[in-house]
Parts: sequence; structure tokens; C-alpha cells
Amino acid sequence: MIDLEACARSLVAEGKGLLALDESDEALDARFSAVGITPSAPLRKKYHDLLLQTPGIEECISGVLLSKGGVTTYAKTLHDRNIVPGIRADEGAEPMGESEHECLTKGLISLPELLTESRKMHHTGFAKWRALIRINGDHLPTANAVVENAKRLAMYARQVQEHGMVPIVEMEVSSEGSHSRLRAKAVTEEALSALVHALEDQAIDLSGVLVETSMVRSGKESGRIDSPEEVAADTLEVLQKVVPRHVLGIVFLSGGQTPDQATDNLRAIVQAGKKGNAPWPLTFCYARALQEEALAIWGGKEEHAGAAEEAFLTRLRKVGAAARGE
Repeated sequence: MIDLEACARSLVAEGKGLLALDESDEALDARFSAVGITPSAPLRKKYHDLLLQTPGIEECISGVLLSKGGVTTYAKTLHDRNIVPGIRADEGAEPMGESEHECLTKGLISLPELLTESRKMHHTGFAKWRALIRINGDHLPTANAVVENAKRLAMYARQVQEHGMVPIVEMEVSSEGSHSRLRAKAVTEEALSALVHALEDQAIDLSGVLVETSMVRSGKESGRIDSPEEVAADTLEVLQKVVPRHVLGIVFLSGGQTPDQATDNLRAIVQAGKKGNAPWPLTFCYARALQEEALAIWGGKEEHAGAAEEAFLTRLRKVGAAARGE
């Protein structure tokens, strides 16, 4: 069994973070179509090859989150570059019976087999499970949705640690909606508080856990774009209130932000965290915010691959600097 704390520390090394490449084929195909690429399995493979073969990414990326198929394809390549491969452990969401507009993350039944295979065959160092919490006025989220998702996250985390890997526990408060930043702040506090209680109930070793969370921001349909300073202040206030000091690190989602917004908000959070002596490393687990510019430049064309790699590395370095507070 690996040293969970040492592995978790390597994932949140200063100036480094995680690249998320775990989206479904359907989700990636939609992104391809949006920039004029005709989706296909060979092009999906070429795109992931382009990103993961870009020279210099190990300067800023400590780990890459992959789908089951992605782990099979890329684990050895990542190990060779001293980047930790990780696996998306959940199987997506299913509707809550009593609350049709909310969902619960599924996958616990098949989880032991997945973890055993990925750890034994591909030496994965971490796994991630995502719970999505939706906001709709004062009606959503319901307490049942928050608590049940937190319980499933904790049960997943226990199994991951028993298999010798670092669990990333993701409580994502959706940015969809017209809610205020104040409402997002309250829901984030509720969700993370429930998560911490569930982890403690399962006797999880918090020194080998990474908490992944949304930044506290106004809903996308609210008409308001919060300043980085506002995002940083409210996000850190919630974290310092509910997340124990011995959790080893916090990684942020870029959910719904442009690459520049995700970079600027992360920088502000890290700077404020250093000023306020935040007890945990603060860094990123980004998907589209790291890839968006490169994908648009590449456009599925081999002759654009070099320029796309350059754009990808440029954004990575900007986000890596932001993770140092620069």
C-alpha cells in the first residue's frame, strides 16, 4: 500500500494541479461539434494524445484524472513523466425518487472491482467521485440530496483508501441558475459540512484525502460576474469554517468559467489563503479551462497540432503560476 499522505502531497505540490480528462465520449463529442470538429473515436484519441504528449506539462500537472479506458491507454505514459494517473470512479448520476430535479451519484456496487483492477494493472494513485448539488431558490437543494450524496462519497472514500489510493471527494455546487453568490455560499457550506461529517462517520483518514469543490460564485443566469476578490473571500470563509485543518488539500473546479476567469479566481483564492494562513494547499483540478483554447486552435487538424500544444502549455503555465499566487 502506498503512503496516502505522501501521494496526496505530491498531487498538491506548489504550482501544480490536476488535469481532468475523464469526461464521457458524448460530452467530448459535444465540445468537438461546438468548434466545428466532426466527432469520431480516432479524433478523440488524437486529441488526448496531443494534450498528454505536449512537452513540459509535468511542470504544472501533478496528476491526470482519466476514464477507465483512458487509464488503460495512458497510465504508463504518465508514470514515465512522473505524473500520477487517477481514475474516475463513479458511474454518473441517477434521479432521486422523491426529488425529480435532483440526482444521486451511482457506482458503489461495481467500485471494488474497478479499484482493484486500476490499482493492480495500472498503478493508479488516486480516484475521484463527483456529487452534483443543484440550487433552485430556497427549494433546492433538499437536505436529503445533500446528506445522501455525502454518505455515498464517504463510502467511496473508504473503499479507495482500503485499495491504497488517495480519494478525491468532489462536492460540486452547480453554477447553473440565477442564484446569488450569498445563496451559493450558504449551499456550499451546507454541502461541505455534510461531507465532512460523513467522512468522519466512516473513519476516513483525512490526512490522505483531497476535497474538490466549486468556487463560491453567483449563478450563471444571475447577470452578475463576481470579482476575483469577492470569490476568494467567500470561498475561503466557507472552507475555513467547515473543512478540518488536517485535510491534506483543496482542489477547485473551474465549472462554467472562462480560462481567464478560472485563472484569475484561483490566483485570488491562493493569495488570500496565504494572507489568511489557510492550513491546506490550494490548487486546481481543471478540465475545459485548461483545454478550451487548445481545442479551438487544433480544430481536428494535424497541421494545427503544434500551435494547439503551445496554447495548452501557455494556459497551463498561467494556471500553475496562479496556484502559487502569482
